[in-house]
Amino acid sequence: MASFNKRGKSWQYCFYYKKKQYRKSGFATKKAAQIAAAEDEANLRKGEKLLKESVIFVEYFEEWYKRYKEGIVTDSTLTHYEYTLRAIKEYFADTLMKDITRHNYQDFLNSYGATKSRETVEKVHSHIKSCVYDAVEEGIIKIEFTRKAIMTGAIPAKKDSEKHLNYAESEMLLKELYKRLERGLGYYLLLLGLTSGLRFGELVGLTRPDFDFKNNIINIDKTWGYLQKMHKGFGPTKNPQSIRKIKIDAKTMAAFESLFERMPTNIHQLVFYSMQSKYKVISNGTANKLLRNTLHDLGIKTTMSVHGLRHTHASISLYKKSSIYYVSERLGHGDIQTTMRDYAHVIKELREEDEKNTIGIFEKMAL
Repeated sequence: MASFNKRGKSWQYCFYYKKKQYRKSGFATKKAAQIAAAEDEANLRKGEKLLKESVIFVEYFEEWYKRYKEGIVTDSTLTHYEYTLRAIKEYFADTLMKDITRHNYQDFLNSYGATKSRETVEKVHSHIKSCVYDAVEEGIIKIEFTRKAIMTGAIPAKKDSEKHLNYAESEMLLKELYKRLERGLGYYLLLLGLTSGLRFGELVGLTRPDFDFKNNIINIDKTWGYLQKMHKGFGPTKNPQSIRKIKIDAKTMAAFESLFERMPTNIHQLVFYSMQSKYKVISNGTANKLLRNTLHDLGIKTTMSVHGLRHTHASISLYKKSSIYYVSERLGHGDIQTTMRDYAHVIKELREEDEKNTIGIFEKMAL
């Protein structure tokens, strides 16, 4: 027996047939929903497939991300999908997916980008694009209306120079961090952030058993919730590709081996444990303050946060000719496209250098 509910300004029906749920929305009146439900139930008994023309965009996206993202991505990442859902609700309301055109979608991006940065718009677009692609695969819509969309954004994104340090600045910072290790555990966190490229959640999620001092390898297979919106205690990595083992330079590993010999253990064996902290690990704010004070003392002008150590690690690795495939794997990116997007500025410079080298090879051969 079908049930009927009002969602916003429209009605929807819901019924089960052979233990499978069928639901449609977008009906102007309850009567229209009742008639449609009766017709669809009759068609199912005849063995016919139901048309999916009455799927509301908001509802489809919400069901999509909860089905494919909940329990798979971190709570922090899941929050970003919720932000995207909110943006869709505010602009599209009860609009059916089949009624959205490329022009409608571009208007949405333009409107959303009027008060957001280009990076934020790109993130929302990436969520919607994946959802719409699946909708096309399911036969709900025929046209992928996110195709060829142009990204906008009124708020300037941070300059590349504000996201990471150059090689000379990194060298200065690294040497200074070694000098400051005796001042506190926070400097060890900054050191490892620079030499490993780990995300902050991965850093504070490290435990003593994760350090293999014999082979100079660190195991990354979990994170630690360091914000209210995140999971409590240990949690999953950002994606399956983030579970990895990476090689660390001998000097950094030696510093931590010495630290472990002197440092008392704790119930979770956390490396960056802090009894005073609300979340029992060094806070992101404390780490940012330590980093900025250190950079200020070195005369390096930047607003870079601790996350910038990750960007610095990757940028330097690429500059020093590490393959983009290795850097992507080391960072734990979900796919290489993420690496190429995040470090496009570095890749462009390297391409120009490779172009000159290639031309030079044949010029020398012709002599």
